Amino acid sequence: MKERRLELVGQGARAQAARIAGGEVSPVELMRETLSRIDAVNGRVNAIVSLRDREALMGEARLMEAELRSSGPRGWLHGIPIAVKDLADVKGLPTSRGAPFLAARKAAADAPVVARLKAAGAIVIGKTNVPMFALGGHSTNPVFGVTRNPADTSRTAGGSSGGAAAALATGMVAVADGTDMMGSLRNPAAWCDVYGFRPTPGLIPREDAGLALAPRISTMGPMARGIEDLAALLETMSGGAFAGVADAPARPRVAWLGDWGGAYATEPGILHLAETALARMEALGWVVEAVAPPVPRDLLWDSWTDLRSFILALELGVHARDPDRRDALNAQVRWEVERGFAMTGDRVERAVALRGEWLAALETLFARFDALVLPSTQLWPFPAEWDWPREIAGQGMDTYHRWMEVVVPASLGGLPALGMPAGTGPGGLPGGVQLIGPAGSDARLLGMAEAYETTIGPRPIRL
Repeated sequence: MKERRLELVGQGARAQAARIAGGEVSPVELMRETLSRIDAVNGRVNAIVSLRDREALMGEARLMEAELRSSGPRGWLHGIPIAVKDLADVKGLPTSRGAPFLAARKAAADAPVVARLKAAGAIVIGKTNVPMFALGGHSTNPVFGVTRNPADTSRTAGGSSGGAAAALATGMVAVADGTDMMGSLRNPAAWCDVYGFRPTPGLIPREDAGLALAPRISTMGPMARGIEDLAALLETMSGGAFAGVADAPARPRVAWLGDWGGAYATEPGILHLAETALARMEALGWVVEAVAPPVPRDLLWDSWTDLRSFILALELGVHARDPDRRDALNAQVRWEVERGFAMTGDRVERAVALRGEWLAALETLFARFDALVLPSTQLWPFPAEWDWPREIAGQGMDTYHRWMEVVVPASLGGLPALGMPAGTGPGGLPGGVQLIGPAGSDARLLGMAEAYETTIGPRPIRL
């Protein structure tokens, strides 16, 4: 019986949905096994938070089963349990964003992307854990605590979509939503051995319209244990704007950017693992070429950190100005908001100009290459008790997020980037690579990823 349970929750969402549509499995059985799996493993990783009442969930699954018999499935997610990242509103559930002063507020309505998931038949079972306001790349907060890595529960699952990645890796959900400003889909995907896709910003309709004056450097995106599920969830999240995976080029040309000419400190084994992923690509017939850094590392970092602080101060400044909330903000939020408050118009203008230089360099790169490859992280998952790493391979980190610098090129360029598993390194800890394409190349990028997936195989559930 245990083997059947693990076989069911270990399948992808498309496979689960096919079994439900064919009458082999009912939404009630899937919900029962999902809750059983949560009981078995969530206490060890703390990935799912604000879990809904068990009887309410079983009742909703029974309604889904009756609806299936009477009128057929609502959509491809009919009866599939899903947990929503604790940044998006789900009617009746709290949206804490990891902040104590928001933890008691229950959403009055679903966020648009949640409404799309429900319209496709998904049953929202709860939320997935995040860092406070999704800052910092390590999913810990004073409301729900720390999310741990399924491969080694003494380590972090990453962030900010760390709860989503850990829930996927352990089979508590088959697909998950996330967000990505500074690697928040790619970092936890690497460390939890799953896929996380940062689509071209705008492909999933933007819900923070008030920040439209800023460059589009943040987006929602899907996570899954396989590309088929990833693409299907992206289509739903985008409201149909994404129409499916495109055929990959026959012999795609890929630029390997490594550690940016030695500028990015990396722990031993990180580059070697990425190079094993490159070898898989070459075995597929892809042309892989190592290239020198197209722009200086400081150009990217200076532009990124100033634009990021400017945008985050616009978004989060309201909390810093509130004397009843200010003291509850963590160091990461305060650092960003204080920098943003101090930002001058000239400095923002310079950051935008530097970004323009990077966009011009990208045009030159993508005239020669179909995709770029970088490691997804610069280090292995670090101890869960840390707030952030203070050094990598002996090089000090001068900010709370310098250790995530390798994700900046795609984010600053507003590019689609897929975090793909690359295997494991020391102690069985997972790592990954980023496959980055030009803006608007989402379908083609996922087509390339489908081919890559055949070389690494399906991702197993852990714990």
